[in-house]
Formats: sequence, C-alpha cells, structure tokens
Amino acid sequence: MQMQWLSAVVDFGVIGLLAALNIVVIAIVLERSFFYRSLDPNLFQNVKALELELTKRLTIVASVASNAPYIGLLGTVLGVMLTFYNMNLEASTDASKIMVGLALALKATAVGLVVALVSVAAYNGLLRKTKVLLLQWEIAHG
Repeated sequence: MQMQWLSAVVDFGVIGLLAALNIVVIAIVLERSFFYRSLDPNLFQNVKALELELTKRLTIVASVASNAPYIGLLGTVLGVMLTFYNMNLEASTDASKIMVGLALALKATAVGLVVALVSVAAYNGLLRKTKVLLLQWEIAHG
C-alpha cells in the first residue's frame, strides 16, 4: 500500500487540476464575452491598442487547450503504473481487477480531452469575435 498516494494524485491532483483549469477557461470566456458586448471599438484611436485589449487572457485559454490532453495523459500513465504495481503485490491478480484499474486510469485522459475540447472551442469563438471587432474598427477608420 505504499503507492496509494499515487491513486490520490491521479484522482485529486490531475483530475482536480484539469477541473480547475476548466473553471478558469469558463471564467475567462464569460469575462471576455461581457467585455466584447460592452466594447465600442470606435472609442480606440489606435488599432494596436484595441487589439491589446481584445486579446487579453486568450493565451491562457490557448495554453489550457494545448496542454490539457498531456495533463490527462500524465494521469493515465500514473494510473497504469499504479495498476502494474498492485498487480506485482498480488501474485494471483485476476483480469477483472486489472481491467478496472486500467479503466480508472483512462478517466484522466478522458477528462483532459473534454477540457481541451471546451478550451479549443472557447478560444476559437473568442478569436472570431476579436477579429470581427478589429474589422469593425478598420471599416470605421478606413
């Protein structure tokens, strides 16, 4: 039972981190959406200043989108290691215990993929709105 901490790392550490990152992404999406709705691009004299305001925090969303699958994969690798370690402890481990251990290990990858999909969709939506607002500014000041 020396490796039980690894199970907690997978369940609470990796999946908890992914859940926290998903909450951060959703918070940024909400903040940016409200900001975009209330913004009048014509109030900016410089397109670069407008672009700076529009793209704030988008890097965070993109970073979560690109790294969430790897964080989930790390959780899966740790879960598989735990399964193999537990198999080693019990000389007569049946197949059902192995399958349950591997299935539970894969949940981290599934969570990572869900967080990545949400983040990619959010990033693309925010980026599209940013481009629309920049084009509106260029049309008005062209």
